[in-house]
Amino acid sequence: MYNRTIIDKLQAWKQKSNRKPILLDGARQTGKSYLLKELFGAQFNQVIVLDFLENPELADIFSNKKTPEYLLQQIEYTLDIEFNPNTDLLILDEIGECQNAVDSLKYFAEKAPQMFVCASGSNIGLLNSFPVGKVTGLEMHPMSFEEFLMASGSKAIVNAWRKREMSPALHRKLFQHLKDYYYVGGMPEAVTAWFNEDSLRNRVNAVSQIHFDLVAGYIRDFGKYADVGNKVNAAHIEAIFRNIPLQLRTSLTDSVNRYRFKEVIPKKNRYRELAGPIDWLVKTHLVSKNYIVKTPKTPLAAYRQDNLFKLFMFDIGLLGHMLDLKYDEHQDQNYAFKGYVTENFAQNEILMTGYNPTYAWRSGESEIEFLYPSENGSIIPVEIKSGARTKAKSLSVYIKKHQPYKALKFIGSDGSGTDQTLQVLPLYYVSHIAKLSQ
Repeated sequence: MYNRTIIDKLQAWKQKSNRKPILLDGARQTGKSYLLKELFGAQFNQVIVLDFLENPELADIFSNKKTPEYLLQQIEYTLDIEFNPNTDLLILDEIGECQNAVDSLKYFAEKAPQMFVCASGSNIGLLNSFPVGKVTGLEMHPMSFEEFLMASGSKAIVNAWRKREMSPALHRKLFQHLKDYYYVGGMPEAVTAWFNEDSLRNRVNAVSQIHFDLVAGYIRDFGKYADVGNKVNAAHIEAIFRNIPLQLRTSLTDSVNRYRFKEVIPKKNRYRELAGPIDWLVKTHLVSKNYIVKTPKTPLAAYRQDNLFKLFMFDIGLLGHMLDLKYDEHQDQNYAFKGYVTENFAQNEILMTGYNPTYAWRSGESEIEFLYPSENGSIIPVEIKSGARTKAKSLSVYIKKHQPYKALKFIGSDGSGTDQTLQVLPLYYVSHIAKLSQ
């Protein structure tokens, strides 16, 4: 396992004199437990973990009083340990399995702000109630492209990437890593296998098996969490989850089509009939939305329609697995729908900057993949191109019509340039979008 950039936010939280409990949300198997227990936990004298999924009986601790003093006493009795609130870390893992533990976070925030309490879970978005304003929320994603580079062990490449340096030699290295990342994705287990196996063949086979197991595990989870109480049919969730990559096969143009509701679930052809399972997948962070708007003005949320969006998979490696894309196809970059894979990569990299949901622009035949709000309140159009082609009719139309002070284009080559408005950069720099938009 490897270091994660989100550790910086946890360290800043640790330095505060008064703090709300951390609530770390994210899809299963993205590394939440490892981050808290191993990476962050190494900074404490002792780490106490209550895993409500592995040990459901621990929920009894929270069944009565929820004051921190009482709960710590019960934890010490149950685990036969001594807990120092000033030096030890308490982790409430898979907290979504215990609503009473979720409710207790309010009391930790109010009555024990000096304590180090972290909670995590993969079904937090499905909770019936939530201590609004009483937690510091963080979202855990699969490993980003930056973290993939970090895992490669090449500090020189990582430092050059962070500085957005440009050279032919650097581009060859970064683009090779990018193509590898398209195949591997950011699930920590897959990344670990990729950099630990001793041959390319073994790496490819190991990652393929991990992807297979992960997809099967997520589908099993649909039946576990999509119960009668949530009023969402597990079969419908699975149908939509499997259908997203299938729809991509029809996206042969440079940009992704809006999500189409027909023929996904028999006899259900409208958004309102599919909204429940789609929102379930969004809440569990397995998919994300990119809303299509016609009016590029702030706030963008005011101009969106609930039924007009694109759907993207949360991990680029699992997307490729579900599309049955082989490692060699990623290397050759000549498959028909590589534009969609590239756009999905860009979506995930932008989400990791904290901008969620994302937005796209469409007017007639013209479409811009992303709209990004700058610090001065203006909207920056962001175009994504999987190939080296730099001419773009849609971007020209947008610039002529809306006259942005800046526009960004990310392309599949080392070609870069800047004119009065447009800046062109390689695809692997997409996650620098916040700094580029200043």
